[in-house]
Amino acid sequence: MKAAVLGATGFVGRALVPALAEHMNVTAVSRSGDAPAAERVQPAAADALEPLSLRRALEGADIVYYLVHSLGQASFGDRDRRAAANVAAEAARAGVKQIVFLGGLGDDDPSLSEHLRSRAETARVLTAGDVPVTNLRAAVVIGRGSAGFETIVALVDRLPLMIAPRWVAMPTQPIALADVIGYLRDVGGHPDALGETFDLGGPDILTYRQMIERIGDLRGRRPHIVEVPVLSPRLSSYWLHIVTPVRAGVARPLVEGLRNSTIATDTRIRELLPRDLLSFDAAARQALSA
Repeated sequence: MKAAVLGATGFVGRALVPALAEHMNVTAVSRSGDAPAAERVQPAAADALEPLSLRRALEGADIVYYLVHSLGQASFGDRDRRAAANVAAEAARAGVKQIVFLGGLGDDDPSLSEHLRSRAETARVLTAGDVPVTNLRAAVVIGRGSAGFETIVALVDRLPLMIAPRWVAMPTQPIALADVIGYLRDVGGHPDALGETFDLGGPDILTYRQMIERIGDLRGRRPHIVEVPVLSPRLSSYWLHIVTPVRAGVARPLVEGLRNSTIATDTRIRELLPRDLLSFDAAARQALSA
């Protein structure tokens, strides 16, 4: 069996490629083609907005892992729709048997943020194609390189006092990177995962304030958080841009997404693929020591 990982040099892709390579051949696809070569891993250059480059990269693949997004770029929603349409078409042309997409949690309602709407629209475009899609939806992934996790760590390390908007009280269900990788690996080629959507979530449901406080405990810090009713997503993104590594173009859509509760309401994945999930504290310790 052979897998092609689109977005192989991203946060999730870097961890997924070696996990897949333990069991199958992998084409590690990135725009630059500079993914590290390894046993059973072949780097390839392709851009999801350029069908001809995709055609070469997907040749011979049985499974395509779709981990790319355009967050932080202008008109990222439109770019992501076009990219998904290209991948769906070229995967069908290549005879791919399954597309695995990692999207975002969020109820389908009018208040959904542009970022989460784009993730949902990407899933719809992929599933409109001829190749069966497995859609995995996750909230905050806890691991080094995760924009959400790195933002929390930076806030804890740099601000003893935080003037925070109401979104710090919004509940979410974070999940460890190791568990996301395990689910992505194990749904690949699984007949009962074809055409299905599964919610991914760890064992803890926490507010963003609680996550900040728990990271503070692990770092030996006690940040004081003052919630204010008026702090727009635009102002919040500029604030995060100043005090964290996250660019404002990425921070703003992420912050807008924090107004939506992101809880895994569908737990079927735990029955299909049972595993001992890491707690938030265990995942955070693992990430901080990486």
